[in-house]
Order: sequence, then structure tokens, then C-alpha cells
Amino acid sequence: MSGNAPDGLPKGNRVWADGCYDMVHFGHANQLRQAKQFGQKLIVGVHNDEEIRLHKGPPVFNEQERYRMVAGIKWVDEVVENAPYVTTVETLDKYQCDFCIHGDDITLTADGKDTYQEVKDNARYRECKRTCGVSTTDLVGRMLLLTKNHHTQDEHIEQHVERARSLSTDNVAMSPWTRVSRFIPTTTTILEFAEGRPPKPTDKVVYVTGSFDLFHIGHLAFLEKAKEFGDYLIVGILSDQTVNQYKGSNHPIMSIHERVLSVLAYKPVNEVVFGAPYEITPDVLDQFNVKAVVNGFRDRESSIVNSPLTSIDPFAEAKRRGIYHEVDSGSDMTTDLIIDRIINHRLEYETRNRKKEKKEADVAKAMNLIKVEE
Repeated sequence: MSGNAPDGLPKGNRVWADGCYDMVHFGHANQLRQAKQFGQKLIVGVHNDEEIRLHKGPPVFNEQERYRMVAGIKWVDEVVENAPYVTTVETLDKYQCDFCIHGDDITLTADGKDTYQEVKDNARYRECKRTCGVSTTDLVGRMLLLTKNHHTQDEHIEQHVERARSLSTDNVAMSPWTRVSRFIPTTTTILEFAEGRPPKPTDKVVYVTGSFDLFHIGHLAFLEKAKEFGDYLIVGILSDQTVNQYKGSNHPIMSIHERVLSVLAYKPVNEVVFGAPYEITPDVLDQFNVKAVVNGFRDRESSIVNSPLTSIDPFAEAKRRGIYHEVDSGSDMTTDLIIDRIINHRLEYETRNRKKEKKEADVAKAMNLIKVEE
């Protein structure tokens, strides 16, 4: 690979990125997409559970789940398990990486030190843009707050901001890196994630549909199984309104744009349909020339008893055409189980969020990035 990276400097051969990658979301994926533009091969180090507990607090997903999720992202060439929390020149040399790439936020050790200071001091560090509007901390906050403000009207965003501020013990200033903000989708962002090729005339098109909220290991395993039925996988993403209609409460946790990008980031997926109909109609099957419709029989989210969608079989037309298939993803993970993990360990995650916010705010004040309020 020749030419320059996005920062104008020469590209590397093997480049390094690392992190916790807990509750992997499109912000993580976007960082890795950008990192891949700095070199020919992207090597991603993922920290183990013990390191994360020491420096950050309890992870939501265990290390095996996180290793698998990162490996599934389409810009990742290799995953290094048990990567050290502090990135050193020795680590880069061990894996023959020219330099490491990180977002323009900050990552701190348990004692508040920059985990990339050594590689910065040795000119082995490059930087890409952080994706605004999403973070693991924010997603955990959405579940703890149990509101729908993350996909409501713009005029209500301040209410969400104020409630999320309660997760911080620092009433003087907020961290500029950990804060509630609204993700603003653009066509450019979608195109950067999309594969951008239509199916070939010889491709067997496979269609799946769902909410794919808080994209997790069960979703990835299901999509990998579904892709085995053909050559080109189209994923129908249900609208926020449809998901809320059959799930209720604060579902979906992530907006449709966030869910679309999360799904597009993974290797089995070729195309997505925004706001796909709950019922897979003849028009959908004919328009995309679908030859197989796949459903994960133990991954189906339960419907609400009084929902008008309860009586509808979304797969009726696919069954009538004889193209319906069910698969076992091999994973018991569901969106509801993730939320249960958060709620059952509420105090731990609230403490984790407060400590992270406080550490970052202290560093930001020292760097004069935020002003101390009187």
C-alpha cells in the first residue's frame, strides 16, 4: 500500500490499535476503520478482563466475547488477545507494528496516567478522530437511566444530559471525552461503512431482519450462520417505532442510525435496509431477488402481549415460498440479557462511570481543556 495516511504522513505496513472494546459499537468500528487507513494490515490488541477491572471497572462483556466481536469487524486483520493496558514500544516491536493509532480522546490508567505516553514520546503514535455521540459509558448510562431520550425529539436532549450528569460525582466540570451527545448521521458516514457493491447476477441473496440493538456476540454468530445460505447478505433493520411497539420500555437502546452502522461494520453483511417492514412482504422478496430468508429460532425477541404485531407472522410469505430457514446461532446472548447484566450490577457500573468521568475531568482541567466553574 503506497501513499499517505489521513494525517498526511506515510502509511505503515502493519499498524496497531488497542482497547477494551466493551459493548462494541459503531464508534469502536469507526475508529478501527480509520486506523486501517494508516497501513496495509491492522492489528488490534484487546485487553483482558483483569486489566479492565484494574484500570477502569468491570467490563460488560467477558474477554472471549470481546475478542470474537473485534475479530468480526471488517477492517480488522488480526486480534492480539491479552494486550497490555499500557501501550509500549516493546509491544509494537513484538508484533512488528510501525506505530499505533488512537482516537483524539484520552485513555488513563488507574492512577490517571496516559496509557500512550511512551509511544508518543518515541514518535510511534498517530491519531484519528473520535466518533462523537456514542461511547460505552453513554450506552451504559442509557440503560441505567431507563429512558427513551436517546431517540426522542431534539428539544428533550437537555433532559437526558442533566440526568446523565448525575452519574458523575464531579459537580464542577464534565470530562470533554465522556459526555452525553447526539450522534448526527450523514450519508458520508453510511458510505464509509457500506460495502458499496450490488449483488452479482449469480449471487444467491439471503435476507434477515431484526432490531439488532446493542449489537452483540449472538447477533454476530447468527449473521455468520445466515451468510452460509448464500453469497450476499441483506439485513433489514427495523425502525425505532416498530421495535418499541413490540418491545416497549426504553427499546431500542440505540437509534436506527446507530444500529445500521453497527451491523454494517461486520464481515458477513453486504447491505442493510433502513426501517425494514416487520412483515417480510412479497415486494421485499421480489425487489431484492431474495432466495433465502433466515431466522435464528432461539434469538427471536419476545413480543408484548398487547402489541398489534403479536398476531403477525413476519415470515409467512417466505414460508409460503419455501425459502424460510431457521438456524441455531450457538449463542444465548440477547439484548435483554445485556440489559439484565447492567441492571443487576447497577452500583458497580454507576461507580465505574463516575470514576472514569472524574479522572478524565481532572486531566482535562490540568490541560486547560475545560474551565472550572465558580
